[in-house]
This record gives sequence, structure tokens and C-alpha cells, in this order.
Amino acid sequence: EIHLKKQAQEQYYQEILRQADIGILTVNPKGHILYANPRIERLLNYTPLNHIKQLKQVDEALYALFEDLQPFDSKIFQLANEREKTQLALKASAISVDGQALLLVMVQDIHKELDEKETDSWVRLIRVLTHEIMNTITPITSISESILKYFKTEKGSVPIKEFNESQIQNTVKGLEVIKGQGTDLMEFVQSYRSFLSLPKPDRSLVSAQNLLDKVKVLMDQENKKGTITFNVVADPVDLEFFIDEKQISQILVNLSKNAIQSLVKQENGQLNIFAGMTKNGKKYIEVRDNGPGIPPDLIDEIFVPFFTTKNTGTGIGLSLSKQIMHLHDGTIKVHSIPFIQTSFVLNF
Repeated sequence: EIHLKKQAQEQYYQEILRQADIGILTVNPKGHILYANPRIERLLNYTPLNHIKQLKQVDEALYALFEDLQPFDSKIFQLANEREKTQLALKASAISVDGQALLLVMVQDIHKELDEKETDSWVRLIRVLTHEIMNTITPITSISESILKYFKTEKGSVPIKEFNESQIQNTVKGLEVIKGQGTDLMEFVQSYRSFLSLPKPDRSLVSAQNLLDKVKVLMDQENKKGTITFNVVADPVDLEFFIDEKQISQILVNLSKNAIQSLVKQENGQLNIFAGMTKNGKKYIEVRDNGPGIPPDLIDEIFVPFFTTKNTGTGIGLSLSKQIMHLHDGTIKVHSIPFIQTSFVLNF
């Protein structure tokens, strides 16, 4: 009876795996595929799957990816055929079955999710662009209409002799405001241009400690009063990153400036930058402060180009940072608990 129950339970789990909308397979150290559910065979358009070498017939690059796949790896792969392109997300985990070490790989088609994400990003970007442009153009339109009334009525142009000193002074002031708004709009467009023309990273091996020390020297100028405790730590001390030093420094300086500005009016302000490695051997840099943080309703907006909560600035710093990390095949993540800890983590 116990045997029958176990058998029924096993059949139940097998059916769940067969019906799952996520591709699942297990691979042993020799590359033999011990289990592959129907979903992964449909995703890869190959059946039956018995060994990862079969993936060469699907895509050479996909085979190379599976051959190098390690526990805890997460990869994105675009699989193309004559009909369509599919974006696949792969996640690997280490499992042990009957004392045998196996690699469990889950594969998901994220094309729809990416499309929705892209559409959402465009909507948010257009919303911000519209807001910024309207804020600039509205005063120009209003002031232009006011000035035009000095020079033109329903009867036609107003003779110069009818102008008084007040109207002339108001016209000059209005034109100065229009010029200022036009300059702001040009700077806004220039910042957009710099965002789109970001160069490919010029990478080299860079000492983590030297990188953080340089950032600290630069940021000490922002913290001249010394009211904020600022520390940098690299562990291990000989840690190195294969990066474009100028671009990553740009990110760290931007994040540090934001932190310092948020801590200016706060007692016991603390800013720390850590460089290290995770248990899985992944390198990271974390910028952490104990400032007011980011409200939950804004945390999903901060990486949208030109979105800003400040009275000054273009709102391009964080979106530019995200773009730089993307060019480095990395990510930037944020976590914020107001007045306790706000951290930005660069994962390489």
C-alpha cells in the first residue's frame, strides 16, 4: 500500500512537470539529459533530448552556453529560427539525487514579458518627456502672448510712439525668460543625445581599492564640512574588475552625490561603498547610505530617463548608470528602507 501511494505521488509530480509552462531538464556531469519535460522540447524545437550535444543541431551558441552553465547561473539567450525569435531566460541550480550531483535547468520564454516591459518603459518615458517639454514650453507660450498684445491689437500693429517704459521693460524681461527656457530645452535635448550616444566600454583590469579611493577623493569635495561619515572598503583587498574605469567611476560618483545631497540635513549621516564577491563568486559594488531613501511609489520610476524629484538636474544620472551596466553585461539594483538603509548594487 505504501508503495502504491509513493507511485501515485510520483505520477502526480510527473504530471505537474509535464504540464508546467516552464521548460525543465536535469543534466549529469557528463552532459546526459536525465529528464526533459515537453515544454522544453517545444521551446528548443527538438525531441527527444538525451544529451546536451544535441543542442548543437538547434544552435551552436546555445550548446556552448549549456556546456559552460554552472549552478546559480542566470542567462538570457535569443533563439532564432526561420519563423521567429524567442527570448529565453535560463536559471541553473545544483541538486543531488541518490548521491549523484545534477544540474537542474529551468528555461522560460520571456518574449511576452519583455514586450510588455518595453511598452511600459516607453509609456513612462513619453510621460516624463511630455512633462518636461510642457513645463518648458508653457511659459514661453504665455509670455509670448502677453508681449504680442503690446505690439498688436485687433486694429493691427501698435505704433512705436504709443509704447511706455513699463511695456518696454516687461518685454525685455519676457524675452530673457524665453531665452532661459529655450536654453534649458536645448540642454535637455543635449542630455538626451548623450544618453543615446554612450560609447562601448573600453575595458581593462582595475583595482577595486584604487577605484573606490579615487571616488572618495572626488566626493570629499562634496562633503567639505565633514558632517557625513564616508567609508570605502574592498574585500578582498586585491579584488579587480574588468571594466571601463571612467564609466563605472561615473556611476559611483553619481550615486555618491545623490546620497550626500540626501544626507546634508541629517545628523549621523553615513555613506559606505563596498566592493566584494558573493558566495557564488560574483563581483559587486554596493553604495549604501542611511538617508531618507526612495518612496515605494517612486522606486520603479527612478531609472526612467529624465525622471527626477530634484529641483535641479536632468534626471538622466540613474538611467545612464543602468545603460552603462547593461553595456558591461551587468545589472544595477536598488533597495530602500527610508532612514535605515538605501543601497544601490552594481552586479558584474
